[in-house]
Amino acid sequence: MAETVGSTTCSALVIGGSAGSLDVLLEIFPVLRNDIHFPIIIVVHRKASNESLLTDLLKSRTTLAVGEAEEKEFLMPGKVFIAPADYHTLIEEDRSISLDYSEKINYSRPSIDVTFQSAAEVFKEKLVCILLSGSNADGVEGLKSVNNYGGKVVIQNPNTAIMPYMPQQAVINVKPHVILDGHDMADYINNLND
Repeated sequence: MAETVGSTTCSALVIGGSAGSLDVLLEIFPVLRNDIHFPIIIVVHRKASNESLLTDLLKSRTTLAVGEAEEKEFLMPGKVFIAPADYHTLIEEDRSISLDYSEKINYSRPSIDVTFQSAAEVFKEKLVCILLSGSNADGVEGLKSVNNYGGKVVIQNPNTAIMPYMPQQAVINVKPHVILDGHDMADYINNLND
């Protein structure tokens, strides 16, 4: 069941996931409102050889603008920015994107932690981060930062995740604001717009 957001304002939404998260994203995107007033940043572990596949799949399932994040690109409301394969995606103070090729974190580049942490520093209490299915603990440290800055932490119910390890680690180590089944994510996101 989706939590009522009330007067909370969302200035940015970051969704992170790994193995098994694509199914949830493909369930969410067809039912997202087309008047979303905040940017959505998606960080999914994937191989560089499949780089355009995620973008193409999401574009085919939403009326929102969807594209690979580019260096120095500014976050725009209503647009979906996908972290490029093999680059950490950071959010800068001026709300632009910075791409980084430094070493992998949790065996991953892009690292969900890097994006969650940098977004938390910029958007503070107006940030919402969602962690989906995955097979490592990437995202857990980032969610701790989101909590520390007063943002909202949403975790996929591990019982509904194809790969439950990532959301399980988040539930154990982070105090989530809400735990949702995959099919409830779209309603939650749409309510952030109110």
